Amino acid sequence: MPIAVDIDVMLAKRKMSVGELADRVGITPANLAVLKNGRAKAVRFTTLAALCEVLECQPGDLLRWTPDAPGDGDKAAHESGASLPAGSPPR
Repeated sequence: MPIAVDIDVMLAKRKMSVGELADRVGITPANLAVLKNGRAKAVRFTTLAALCEVLECQPGDLLRWTPDAPGDGDKAAHESGASLPAGSPPR
């Protein structure tokens, strides 16, 4: 996935546990783990704002874009529901 989540970096900088962060943000540790491990498909702005408030950081400290590996373009388009016209080269 081209969006990388760096919550673990901020947790280490703040010397905070996943359980403490989840408690202070108001989400379950399991849901925080899904987000932290990059398995989430979406994040609510209210959750992102709460994470930033508790960790005293900016959204860009928690999320960053990374380019897809070569050959992942078709997979990404398929997962997003996008389709290419027949005969179109992959993007």
